[in-house]
Amino acid sequence: MTELLVLNDGKQELQAVSLDGTRVRTLITGVDERADGIVVDQSRGHIYWTNMGAPDPGSGPRSEEAYARNGSLERADLDGTNRVTIVPRGAFTTGKQLAADFEAGVLYWCDREGMQVLSCNLDGSDLRPLVVPAVGDDAARTISNHPVGIAIDLDRRLLYWTQKGAPKAGEGRIFRAPIDLPPGVSPQYRDDIELLWKDLPEPIDLHLIRGTALLWTDRGAEPDGNTLNRAIVQPTVGIPEILSRGYHEAIGVAVLSDSEFYVGDLGGSIRHINLDTGVDTELVHLGFGLTGLALAEL
Repeated sequence: MTELLVLNDGKQELQAVSLDGTRVRTLITGVDERADGIVVDQSRGHIYWTNMGAPDPGSGPRSEEAYARNGSLERADLDGTNRVTIVPRGAFTTGKQLAADFEAGVLYWCDREGMQVLSCNLDGSDLRPLVVPAVGDDAARTISNHPVGIAIDLDRRLLYWTQKGAPKAGEGRIFRAPIDLPPGVSPQYRDDIELLWKDLPEPIDLHLIRGTALLWTDRGAEPDGNTLNRAIVQPTVGIPEILSRGYHEAIGVAVLSDSEFYVGDLGGSIRHINLDTGVDTELVHLGFGLTGLALAEL
């Protein structure tokens, strides 16, 4: 049975939700308070997720928090058992959205305050940066340097990511670059990065549909923020369109088909959108703090 896996920050749980919203169950308790990105390896029977780690205690109120270097990456079986940490706490700063090439055995994710796009093997080995927008403590305080969402095009060997920018600043951007770093090239000084769109509210999680269209959530200010968006990326780059509005800080997105999606927000709601039938409705409300979403056969 296909179900939605949901990282519930408020309850510190990983939950499973039926696609009609009538059944909610807890797979894992005691999840890190700031678990964020999630991806499912169906063939091996594993769930992977990132942890943002705890903020620096002296960094101020939640809206102005800075993060210590204490992010991590975990794995569990699809039934929630055999939970292990594969990238230890402190190996990076702030783990955000997660993607994977399971055939090659590689995970990809964004390290927000670490200002990196990272990869590693499924066992956590060979941790390496692929893109480094900026370095240093001063640069980390500039929110436009923060990578958040990620998607990969394995056929064209392309990497897509968001840099959301400051709240209500309209400085969000979406980029792409080849996945494979050329030999001898530093991830900090790549000259093959393409800016696709700029001046977005706050683009967050990404999903690539058939390699030709990019879907993303935006948690920024209305009218263009708190939305689900889509744009063509192949064979040319198109103009973004808004598919759904009215979220309370949209974060996670899961894709059932080219036209059917699930979107979670920090307010606690999961919405079901079907472009073919015109459905755009709340599926379930799970309480404040929903982050990553993924689909799995459980």
